[in-house]
Amino acid sequence: MSVTPPREQSLVISAMGTSPSELASLLCRTCMECRCNVVSSRLSRHGEYSALILQVTGGWDGLARLEASLPTLAKRHQLSINALRSAAADPRPNALPYVAYVSAAYRPDILGELCQFFRDHQVELENLVCDTFEAPQTGAALLNATITVTLPPGTQISWLRDQFLDFAEALNLDALLEPWRPQNL
Repeated sequence: MSVTPPREQSLVISAMGTSPSELASLLCRTCMECRCNVVSSRLSRHGEYSALILQVTGGWDGLARLEASLPTLAKRHQLSINALRSAAADPRPNALPYVAYVSAAYRPDILGELCQFFRDHQVELENLVCDTFEAPQTGAALLNATITVTLPPGTQISWLRDQFLDFAEALNLDALLEPWRPQNL
């Protein structure tokens, strides 16, 4: 009788605090002390706060120790920390990664409309980065968004691209949908 090994477990931690350096250092050091490995992370600043997302793997005892230490850590350093157990993502060998780039005059509805477009077309969001800023020449509020998506197998790419460009034109967005390419480091 063959026994398949259990799927690797990980812990996804989201934390917010006022000092990005302290936040990252503290959580990474705590993970190491609990014999856990940080396999992915994202840190960004939002106003006076910074947000850190970590995916951490390790043995069941290390993950349990890390989970148990987070409430005390949050209280001691005045952080907001949440953690959830997660299995590895299911492989999607036939899915295609694409990136949508959007620039426009800022309106509060744009980001929600973009997310709804992809949801309506059964396209999964993988990563979303959106920033607003003032144009140096005019002072107008502008928005730049970069959305990484995964197209399901069988998607007619030219049709989806046409739909996206029609959608963007109707909302007066400057938009582009192209295949994802690794960044040269």
